[in-house]
Amino acid sequence: MKAVALTHYLPISNPDSLIDVELPAPSVSGHDILVRVEAISVNPVDTKVRAPKDKIEPQPRILGWDAAGTVVSIGEQVTQFQPGDEVYYAGDITRPGTNSEYHVVDARIVGKKPQSLTMAEAAALPLTGITAWEGLFDRLGIKPEGDQRQQRLLIIGGAGGVGSMAIQLASQIQGLTVIATASRPETAQWCRDLGAAQVISHRENMAEQLAELGVTSVDYIFCLNDTAGHWQTMAQIIKPQGMICSIVESDQPLDLEPLKSKSAGFVWEFMFTRAMYQTEDMAAQGKLLDQLGEWVDLDKIQTTLREHLTPINAENLRQAHAIVEQGNMIGKVVLSGW
Repeated sequence: MKAVALTHYLPISNPDSLIDVELPAPSVSGHDILVRVEAISVNPVDTKVRAPKDKIEPQPRILGWDAAGTVVSIGEQVTQFQPGDEVYYAGDITRPGTNSEYHVVDARIVGKKPQSLTMAEAAALPLTGITAWEGLFDRLGIKPEGDQRQQRLLIIGGAGGVGSMAIQLASQIQGLTVIATASRPETAQWCRDLGAAQVISHRENMAEQLAELGVTSVDYIFCLNDTAGHWQTMAQIIKPQGMICSIVESDQPLDLEPLKSKSAGFVWEFMFTRAMYQTEDMAAQGKLLDQLGEWVDLDKIQTTLREHLTPINAENLRQAHAIVEQGNMIGKVVLSGW
């Protein structure tokens, strides 16, 4: 099978940072399914894993944690899929990635591809959709029932892949009042188009901007940008008994003390946790992808694909990594076809 892999961890400008390789096609057993990959997308995790370091892989390492494709074969314990089914998923960071013609994945973290989307449109959604869903519903504890228009959610970094999904899930599905942050006119408009009620800049004083909107505190904060840099502001504006969730690792310890008098909470979201630790509720990811797909087909959620490259090869993947590394991506970059 064709694949794009690395052996050395190099700057993306180096043509050897990602290379085209031919590898044996894998087989499956147990809970695994074999998928013929037809589209993939690139996330910040790809660039972080690939970042330059003094390490050499003895065998080509395949990255990639988003895919849409068709089931080719199934393990003996798989009951929810059959060969020919169209699927989408983000995969498992502890296993070979999706940047290959054929890919093995645990069926429990796989969803049925939305029927209304192309493979490329579907490939934009899994990792960011899972992260947004888990961050909002599992970590922040936002409840699926009841009128929540009076509750405010601040999403710091609204125009990226996760923010684009979180805005939609929070506003279109849950009915929260979403305040998103963006730093450019085009990203601010993108956030509004997805359902943000207000947009402020995370490059300026957020507390002051919220005050100008008549907002002194927010019920929830979903931080997708510079956890340490925004920490003091988040602690200041979170409502008593509110919750903060972040997906961005901090390069310095976070002082939780300011949250104590508010009985406010802080929690991390890492979408690979369930697969990495084989948690008892691992199958929740497959179920949420199925639900997300239903909402897409009902036109409640839209794809976040913004840039589309073809075919899937090392040259185009290097270009996609370079786009993501710039840090100002709107939505998602997707590659399709071999």
